Amino acid sequence: MAKKYFGTDGIRGAVSSKYINGDMFFKFGLASGTYFKTQKKKKQTAIIAKDTRLSGYTLEPALVSGLTSAGMHVYTLGPLPTNGLAMLTKSMKANMGIMITASHNSHYDNGLKLFGPDGMKLSDKIEKKIEKLIDKKIYKNLSKPENLGRVKRLESGTKNYVKILKKNFTKDFNLRGLRIVIDCANGAGYKAGPELLRSLGAKVFSIGVDPNGLNINKYCGSTFPNNIRNAVKKHKANLGISLDGDADRIIMCDEMSNIIDGDQIIAALAKRWKNKKMLRGGVVGTLMSNYGLENFFKNEKIKFIRSNVGDRYVKEKMQKYNFNLGGEQSGHIILGKFATTGDGLLVALEVLFAIRKGRKASEFFNTFKKTPQILKNINVKERSIINKPVVKKSIKIAEKLMKGSGRILVRKSGTESKIRVMGESENKNLLNKCINIILKKIK
Repeated sequence: MAKKYFGTDGIRGAVSSKYINGDMFFKFGLASGTYFKTQKKKKQTAIIAKDTRLSGYTLEPALVSGLTSAGMHVYTLGPLPTNGLAMLTKSMKANMGIMITASHNSHYDNGLKLFGPDGMKLSDKIEKKIEKLIDKKIYKNLSKPENLGRVKRLESGTKNYVKILKKNFTKDFNLRGLRIVIDCANGAGYKAGPELLRSLGAKVFSIGVDPNGLNINKYCGSTFPNNIRNAVKKHKANLGISLDGDADRIIMCDEMSNIIDGDQIIAALAKRWKNKKMLRGGVVGTLMSNYGLENFFKNEKIKFIRSNVGDRYVKEKMQKYNFNLGGEQSGHIILGKFATTGDGLLVALEVLFAIRKGRKASEFFNTFKKTPQILKNINVKERSIINKPVVKKSIKIAEKLMKGSGRILVRKSGTESKIRVMGESENKNLLNKCINIILKKIK
């Protein structure tokens, strides 16, 4: 049975819409608090972090009200990267962690990402159980007055997160002599990113560190990588780092101003980890991972498995096959040796640790040739259009034409009202033809 509220990465949508409003966030808090309250712990606690969207000031109090009404004690952390929330959920031994964010979306969207006490994103099974509680009559889950939860603001979230990140590396690790550009997308990493790099001795050039509640991801961050490309040129930097709104994605730029996507980062790290005997099992990618990456792993004799799109599904496959590296082309990369979910800053540190002894970023990332890829995101009123006979027929025609020369993938976005059409082939004319066959029918 399909989920009612949760998508591929939590709950997300336009603010003041059917599900993203104060009333629903109270219900989400009450339902998730009721579910996690069943865990046998002396103190029932939840911690909440958020990105920099103006709507967070409306939604967070409603969420807190729902949680405390369920009898949960709540700690609020303010703006913090998603994996910082996941790490602190685990280190603080909380029952649950909730991130208020819409990731790379614009300011007019918002949503939730939920984490269990192990710092892992919730499974489909648990999300469905919470959905059932959301639809129950509210009064059945309300706590008695003497059992209501309490709320406390913690100002040390960023400091503690940075401390945890640095503990993953040797004590003598430093970035002295390196010039680094970082674009924080006016989002959740705007404090932690520059603070982390400066604390290690780097000369830091910051972009997207002036959030006003409405400019998150606006012409900045991982969806606008030209910002770091231009800044790397301007400041003659050794490396560029671009995060998204909740800092769980990363796109990079080498000293030659070449943009490096998630697939290229994964390839470079996998090769390094294999040589250092740190790679366990193999690598998990997604249906969107470049075909050239798959061929690279074949040549390197590294096992490669594809999962559904979404870092939660990547992590599930990593657990299933006992792999410790996985991620997406978009820059969601999970370093299983250190973290339970994607973390742009952690990935940046791992890359910087690899090139700390004077190695050039362009040399480190020079691993494989990408197969030409076209990705089109089509705005639609209803994502169910993908199931219409005329669209299904166009997909079959394109797949038949492409057979043996590449691949076609058409899927619904799990978080937006969009259909994503992707094709890969060395035959660019054929690739364009196949993509257009499908686009015409969807549009």
